[in-house]
Amino acid sequence: MNNDLAGFINIYKEKGYTSHDVVNIVRKLLNRIKTGHTGTLDPDAEGVLPICIGKATKLADHVAADIKEYRAEITLGITTSTEDISGNVIEEKEVHVSENEVIEAIESFVGEYEQVPPMYSAIKVNGKKLYELAREGKEIERKTRLINIYKISDISKKENNKYVFTVLCSKGTYIRTLCSDIGKKLGCGGCMSSLVRTRSGSFYIKDSIRLDEFGAAVESGNIEDKILEPESVLRDYAKVTVSEKADKYLYNGNKISISFLNKGVNEGEKLRVYDKNNRLIGIYEVKNGFIKPITMLI
Repeated sequence: MNNDLAGFINIYKEKGYTSHDVVNIVRKLLNRIKTGHTGTLDPDAEGVLPICIGKATKLADHVAADIKEYRAEITLGITTSTEDISGNVIEEKEVHVSENEVIEAIESFVGEYEQVPPMYSAIKVNGKKLYELAREGKEIERKTRLINIYKISDISKKENNKYVFTVLCSKGTYIRTLCSDIGKKLGCGGCMSSLVRTRSGSFYIKDSIRLDEFGAAVESGNIEDKILEPESVLRDYAKVTVSEKADKYLYNGNKISISFLNKGVNEGEKLRVYDKNNRLIGIYEVKNGFIKPITMLI
């Protein structure tokens, strides 16, 4: 096994696995190479879970901060402790709202809104995860977080008071909480009953592979085709090359004058920076006539 492997694997996480389960399986398959994920999916959720390996783990936060897309199902009339169907039922109500009222309520959440994170989440408060407190029967006040729902589309009604819809949203959005808030707005309550992540930044569900498929590729020695290069998540950053004279500063993580770059750049711009041999060195930001490292990949 090549211990210098670095990049991303677009894994389709199936139901029943935690995100950490997937990381551990991939790490074991790759002979304990450093491995991480780029944004948690609940065990009952499925879909795109980008896994980073090797030096690409340094880019995990860049992927996690990117746009997300989900296909969600809400069941109206049921309120649960976890805001999804797996939780304990707190309340059940009859549903007396029309299809148009439901669609209007769902669509009303497009834009920025202050969302209260669920108790059953991995957010830490005073060093303890909220879900740990919830399991102890405790509920504490949570600060709202400003999130952005960029688009909601393809809303359709199913049987048994269920609706499905596609959500394009910002980092930090809890779809469980969105479903709960929709139910509250309609006055009947609601919870998330199914969730598939269809996109995480530049990773799409159509290109994802399942764990057994990746395992077979490892066994056959064909994993190179399944690993995406680190640059694949940095396409939105302009590429610049540093002249040979500045390479030693580049490797040491020093700031470098923009006069050593192969093209012009703008103040505040984030860049993919390469050495004279076209090797990706890291992500830099332009500040006051210099480029300064944000994330080094060497």
